Amino acid sequence: MKEPLVSVQNLSRTFDVSKPWLNRLLSAEGRRTLTAVDGVDFNIERGTTYALVGESGSGKSTIAKMLVGLLKPSSGIVHIDGVDLVTASADKIAATRKRIQMIFQDPYASLNPRWRVRDIVAEPIVAFKNVSAKEQHYQVDELLEKVGMSSKDADKFPHEFSGGQRQRIGIARALAAEPEFIVCDEPTSALDVSVQAQVLNLMRDLQRDLGLTYLFITHDLAVVRYMADHVGVLYLGRLIESAPRAELFQNPAHPYTQMLIDAAPRVDGFGRNHEPSDGEIPDPISPPSGCHFHPRCKQRSDQCDHQVPEVIHFGTRTVSCLLHGNK
Repeated sequence: MKEPLVSVQNLSRTFDVSKPWLNRLLSAEGRRTLTAVDGVDFNIERGTTYALVGESGSGKSTIAKMLVGLLKPSSGIVHIDGVDLVTASADKIAATRKRIQMIFQDPYASLNPRWRVRDIVAEPIVAFKNVSAKEQHYQVDELLEKVGMSSKDADKFPHEFSGGQRQRIGIARALAAEPEFIVCDEPTSALDVSVQAQVLNLMRDLQRDLGLTYLFITHDLAVVRYMADHVGVLYLGRLIESAPRAELFQNPAHPYTQMLIDAAPRVDGFGRNHEPSDGEIPDPISPPSGCHFHPRCKQRSDQCDHQVPEVIHFGTRTVSCLLHGNK
């Protein structure tokens, strides 16, 4: 088995969501914590796409921010090509960070409106490469053309472009550092459907041509079907299922995964007789005991109310569900 480029082990992140100390003093209320990510494990093979899916509040974006260094893990290990980004020396971490970039969700908020496109795309070149101004100019033009734009666009401002074009600029900026690993935090969710397809096609072409590795954060299962090689399903901070894309869609092992697939829009959706699961996602500050999904699960047993499911490995997949305790 090949060594993964990215390895995440027992990754957790908690947030202090307590009221200000004076309010707590007056109300005799103690500190409150929110566990956004709870002991997550996954690997990403070099040159592949791993998708993390789940409802809002499941911990997807928190994981993304920890992998690129915008948040520090409360516990756990993040290995990028063998370098532990939590415990390694500052020099090693800095050298490895150059190989990681991020494409953000909102192309309207992620570009500085006061900068010209040339300055936006050149920012990683200035930060990570020791090249002349002439070489910077050439590299920016080349990057813009690589993402389907013109070198003439370099002298314009972000407000002169559509959302899809702005996201292409964001992709060009990410590529400027010559990364190996790109974290994509719902990069097409703010775009029109027709534009989404163009951006996804571009990202697949770039992955093929440049050998990129993606972590793809999304709630859109249509995007997962198109982009992912392997899929991880999150629920209230826990990774409850992980499987190759085809296996997951053909035979979901966890009831929550089945619920997500059943709820996704389909072209052939007329006449489907699907009864949705009960309830909404619980308050992450006070999650249910045992299996977090049990209040909404139609296959739950009394055991699910109090027992946290172990991670079961079978074949090329994992699942955390008491239904599969005998696998």
